[in-house]
Amino acid sequence: MSTEASPPIHFADLGLSAPVLQAVQEIGYESPSPIQAESIPVLLSGRDLLGMAQTGTGKTAAFALPLLSRLDISLAQPQILVLAPTRELAIQVAEAMQAYARNMKGFHILPVYGGQGMDTQLRQLRRGVHVVVGTPGRIQDHLRRGTLKLDALKAVVLDEADEMLRMGFIDDVEAILEHTPAEKQVALFSATMPPAIKRVANTYQRDPVEIRIKSKTATVATIKQRYWQVSGVHKLDALTRILEVEEFEGIIVFVRTKNATVELSERLEARGYSAAPLNGDMNQALREKTVEKLKRGSLDIVVATDVVARGLDVERISHVVNYDIPYDTEAYVHRIGRTGRAGRKGEAILFVAPRERRMLRSIEKATGQPIEAMQLPSREAVTDKRVMQFKQQISDTIESQELGFFEELMDGYSTEHNIGMGEVAAALAFLLQKERPLIMEKESRDKAPQESRPRERDAREPRRERPPRRQKGEPHSPEAGMVTFRIEVGREHGVQPKNIVGAIANEAGLDSQYIGHIKIHDDYSTVDLPEGMPKQVLQDLKKVWVCKRPLNIHPLGEKKLALKKPRDAKSGERGRGDKSVRPKPRNRARR
Repeated sequence: MSTEASPPIHFADLGLSAPVLQAVQEIGYESPSPIQAESIPVLLSGRDLLGMAQTGTGKTAAFALPLLSRLDISLAQPQILVLAPTRELAIQVAEAMQAYARNMKGFHILPVYGGQGMDTQLRQLRRGVHVVVGTPGRIQDHLRRGTLKLDALKAVVLDEADEMLRMGFIDDVEAILEHTPAEKQVALFSATMPPAIKRVANTYQRDPVEIRIKSKTATVATIKQRYWQVSGVHKLDALTRILEVEEFEGIIVFVRTKNATVELSERLEARGYSAAPLNGDMNQALREKTVEKLKRGSLDIVVATDVVARGLDVERISHVVNYDIPYDTEAYVHRIGRTGRAGRKGEAILFVAPRERRMLRSIEKATGQPIEAMQLPSREAVTDKRVMQFKQQISDTIESQELGFFEELMDGYSTEHNIGMGEVAAALAFLLQKERPLIMEKESRDKAPQESRPRERDAREPRRERPPRRQKGEPHSPEAGMVTFRIEVGREHGVQPKNIVGAIANEAGLDSQYIGHIKIHDDYSTVDLPEGMPKQVLQDLKKVWVCKRPLNIHPLGEKKLALKKPRDAKSGERGRGDKSVRPKPRNRARR
């Protein structure tokens, strides 16, 4: 099989199980990428698959969705084994599969890789898992120890097989395959097909269906591509700064989900921009009306998902902003192709979280073009731009309007109150700009949902000094800009500071350097976090489990909510382990 474009179908057409399809819809995926559209029916049918596709085309969902749909959740033994070349990819795949299985009650997945404590992995394996994702070396360790049993295995996935060959893992891969049952499904994905990989396919696959995805990744030379690494500043605040300083006509801001198009456009409108959503839930007439407004110039910003923006041709689109990194490289090329039309210059800006740098590199590799790092405009730059625009507004008014009446009015006011004209002009200027101050505020209070990073430190501000060391018995007082929270897991539950840092950093997307003082008590702990943590993030953190306990985080001193009794792993019921072991992704992109 081969394909060059996404077929006009939806995930609901592919025959996925109800819980998996529900998760796909909740995450916000709208239509499958080419490799997903072709791979899912094959794997659902039980056939072996040999897929040739570049990194960043959506392979993870291509194998995870159908294999999870065929999983027997009542059998708590490894039924799916995914081999990945690197620790980072193993974690990424495990997180994605956890998200896709979010509605499969009792589901357990375990990522295993070198550098992670063996005891933790052994504990999870004894409890029982349905899926194991790991690097070949660590999987081999478990097989030698006899701690990983593959008797119930139904499917094996070799992800990025050519990369495993390049890293010298191919012998380990074959040794692992020798330990698997004869009757199993094998899916092999590789960007290239060197002889050693073809030999593995011929040896361990039975009449596989071959899928080759041709990647159309040519980007327009007239488009300037830049990226900003998300850190320190809320994404919405960062977007606002960019909009303040960039000279633009029309802009498309791309997000992952339909809900996000509405939320972000409303927040931009609240900040004074002419913005509107564009998504698949809108009827055709409303979509056409929105596009027409963008063409006429009565609308400047459209916040859109990938599907509805494909084929959108509006000459005045000068900028494309990837507010959420796309699911795959094809989507990126389609997105930025909305600007730089008809030989005009265009600008493409990509927001990249630290954990998404792999996708950034995949995009650069696939397009053959570097994407340069950009710095956010400083507060001073934003202020200068506002002042310049304000002065230009004054000049334009003087040139275009008859002001005789107002001159007489102000002269009379100045004489009557014995106030100089400079002071009068200053008061009028204040009245004119008070709804949009010329001096940028140091910290915006309008936080984007699910954003939890502290405000950026102004370059002129001194670094926050740590408070003097407390004397014994003296109550803890958080640093300036921090708040102390209580979490319901302590020393008697076996928690360590690294468990708390890992759980909060993974779930809140908060860099560990912004997680402050941690104190472990017998049955609870305290942790200092930045002021202004969004309510949604705190609600999500309440549900995070560490050492088989929900954090149930709340500000220190507030009455805690009643906790449900943790479910005992020995009973066979679901008990969530260390967050660092079983990460729970939130709206992860297809990989």
